[in-house]
Amino acid sequence: MKYLGRLVVYLAVFLLTFSVGYTVLLRFLPVTVTPLKVLRWFENLPGEGVTVDSQWERLRGINMSMVRAVMASEDNNFLVHRGFDWEAIDKALEHNRAGKRVRGASTITQQTAKNVFCLPSRTWFRKGIEAYYTVLIETLWGKRRIMEVYLNVIETGPNVYGVGAAARKYFDKTAGELNAYDASMIAAVLPNPLRMRLAAPSSYVVRRSATIRRLMRALPPVDFDNPVPPTSSKRK
Repeated sequence: MKYLGRLVVYLAVFLLTFSVGYTVLLRFLPVTVTPLKVLRWFENLPGEGVTVDSQWERLRGINMSMVRAVMASEDNNFLVHRGFDWEAIDKALEHNRAGKRVRGASTITQQTAKNVFCLPSRTWFRKGIEAYYTVLIETLWGKRRIMEVYLNVIETGPNVYGVGAAARKYFDKTAGELNAYDASMIAAVLPNPLRMRLAAPSSYVVRRSATIRRLMRALPPVDFDNPVPPTSSKRK
């Protein structure tokens, strides 16, 4: 038992050291491989092929409309929370207890942690790993880097990842040339980019993008150094 206890301690120290070190490394390097990309690669191997459309973009090269669009649609408290939006979580729990359509409350930080470090499984173990890395990247990366990585690793279509690839493929533009309409359309498909396709947007996607543009106009100016809380934390 004594040796087993030591082994558990050594393993825990190794995992902690590795996870922190790897997170620090990704603070500076482009995140080009994610568990989701690997999973999709194997899923598409016998069908659509293995070509992955991805283009890393620095945050300064992405139009601010894209930042506002994902904040408006996914996490309008992104700049002021510390990884978890407890108010949104409480509202989601109350909404779900009422028996309505299930509503999530994952922040952009949580989604980034999931995309970069976890497989897209629906288990409590995965949620625990996601929560751990959410705390790590909030502490070690900061908001600018979290947003930069998020915009580069999100799935925006079949075998398409990041807003740079989406801008080029669906709008024939660079990420810096995206306008509010383009950005809201990309944000509109993020909940399910394999079903809600930018190449042939449904009426629902068009309506949702219009709602996102309205929410974008209601957001305060995006300032990573001096964030201003939104007037409402209501999420659509």
